[in-house]
Amino acid sequence: MEWAAKTHIGKIRDNNEDSFYIDEKNNCMFIVADGMGGHNAGEVASKMAIDVVSKFIEDEWNNTEILNDFEIYSLIRKAIEKANNKIYERSLFNEDCDGMGTTITIAIILNNKIYLGHIGDSRAYILRNNELMQLTEDHTLVSELLKNGSITEIEAKNHPKKNIITKALGTNLNAEPDISSKEIYDEDIIILCTDGLTNIIDNDEIKKSFIEHSNLQNACDYLVDLANNRGGYDNITIIAIRYRCS
Repeated sequence: MEWAAKTHIGKIRDNNEDSFYIDEKNNCMFIVADGMGGHNAGEVASKMAIDVVSKFIEDEWNNTEILNDFEIYSLIRKAIEKANNKIYERSLFNEDCDGMGTTITIAIILNNKIYLGHIGDSRAYILRNNELMQLTEDHTLVSELLKNGSITEIEAKNHPKKNIITKALGTNLNAEPDISSKEIYDEDIIILCTDGLTNIIDNDEIKKSFIEHSNLQNACDYLVDLANNRGGYDNITIIAIRYRCS
């Protein structure tokens, strides 16, 4: 597999509350997280999520024989629940972390499949044969309004409550992640990103960037620069993975 990543503080924020993780050793696990909360609490939450989830999955992988989809789903769910408990507990007992939380999107690539664990509005996409498909569902108020027909897609793009998240990691005692999987094929490109990108760059522009830039790093750099040129109102993080069967 080939991968690239880029994170940027943006033009407005004082610190970068996004975090990301790439399994350098095995190149099979990729994570993005976008923290929220006062002071530096968002940064704390996203880093905790990344650290807890990656360590739990790696430890379980090394000590347990993972054989099927059910076991991988269970592994992802347990990792998310463990991270949720630790973040929630810290928010209760540390005044500076009160109310903190984070999105998280986990991708494990194994045996010609991508396994996803997801909470919040960071996204996973797949680009196949020049067609871009969103693999995750945004856990936002606007997404719910769009789904039940209360607003149109055009209204959704500029909705005043666009940033209201309905699910996040660490904000409640229990986590309710979406867990899914999908078959992947040679030359598929998997994209994980935070809403600092997708709130400014639309899906067609993301697709066009990866079609026009054969180098994944160049595509990621271009998209982050484009988001900053349009205001850079939020932290921006993107990971791209080109899957190869061999």
